[in-house]
Amino acid sequence: MIEITQVQIIFPKEKDRKLKCFANIIFNDVFIVRNLRIIAGTKGFFVVMPNFRKPDGSFQDTAHPLTNSFRQLIEDKVLEAYEEKLKSSRV
Repeated sequence: MIEITQVQIIFPKEKDRKLKCFANIIFNDVFIVRNLRIIAGTKGFFVVMPNFRKPDGSFQDTAHPLTNSFRQLIEDKVLEAYEEKLKSSRV
């Protein structure tokens, strides 16, 4: 079973209206996916998977979940870690 064992939150050096932070997620203490982003959208925060720009200008994910349920699990864990980091940095 794949388990998210750690979420690391990294705030960008420069302030951006939409980009709130970067996140790294570690699975089963043995595999890391870096550079997820938390974006402030019109309907709240959402998580963007790491991606790159293709020659035609579109973007392609370099890593992403294959099911909606696993995507939701990742998003929930990353946003929860973001909220905790915000709370602890305000203290």
